Amino acid sequence: MESQKSVIETMQQRHSIRTYDTQRITDRDLNKLSEYIADEHNLIGLFENKSRIELVLVTNNVSDKGIKLGTYGFIKNPSGYLVGVAQNNRYALLDLAYCFHKLVLFLNELDMGTCWMGGTFNRNSFEKEIQFSEGEFIPCITPVGYPKNKQRVLDKALRFVVKADNKKPWDQLFYDANFEVSLTKEHADWLEIPIEMVRLGPSASNKQPWRLVLTADRRVCHFYIEHTPNYSAKLGYDMQILDMGIAICQFDLACRELTLKGEWLVEDPKLDLPNQQTEYIISWKSH
Repeated sequence: MESQKSVIETMQQRHSIRTYDTQRITDRDLNKLSEYIADEHNLIGLFENKSRIELVLVTNNVSDKGIKLGTYGFIKNPSGYLVGVAQNNRYALLDLAYCFHKLVLFLNELDMGTCWMGGTFNRNSFEKEIQFSEGEFIPCITPVGYPKNKQRVLDKALRFVVKADNKKPWDQLFYDANFEVSLTKEHADWLEIPIEMVRLGPSASNKQPWRLVLTADRRVCHFYIEHTPNYSAKLGYDMQILDMGIAICQFDLACRELTLKGEWLVEDPKLDLPNQQTEYIISWKSH
């Protein structure tokens, strides 16, 4: 992601915006956004899946096609929505979430607001806006616009309800060589900051399903998901896979900024798992 700002600082400062100013997106920012989502390089994830991200501009929650898109999740006055489109399989969803979150961070650097949404919107309305290829669907959207200067009391109440400011501590998320021993910041060595960025990432209902195991030699970081049973079964896809894509993005961008060189591999270390909900996803291996 090309930027003059620190992406690590952006990840630390980013938070969901639910209340937007009524100001329309400026031509300058609209051009930057349009150029970003038109650049194929920005839409290809770690597994080489190409995602689609479509911009739908709205006025008073109605699109240019006259379709009412609503105020989902108490979203007020968005200038538009970014709509993620992908195939319904694990690696396509991981890649979409990775690319979508990079875009979220890019918009944050333009001083624009976003709010990841995976379950609390009417897919039918957005499906009328977009042409689909066979097998494609909409896993996620975000409103986009400029944050209202003073965060409304309702925003703060919602952040309390969804525990947006209540991230789990390291000893509940990260492990040292196996799932028996918790990893501490002091023992994370050179990967402390990338791992902390995973902890700070957004997730659906703030469930934070990521579990990381750092090998004893500190050269490999294994990513696992701890599924919340039946969390998104009614949606027809595993929404928590998107959370893992976000975690991978946060870790990857932090490593790049810190010039920590490595590669992503799917090589299950076959560790003893703490429960039936925990499943291996991917590993980062240093060069």
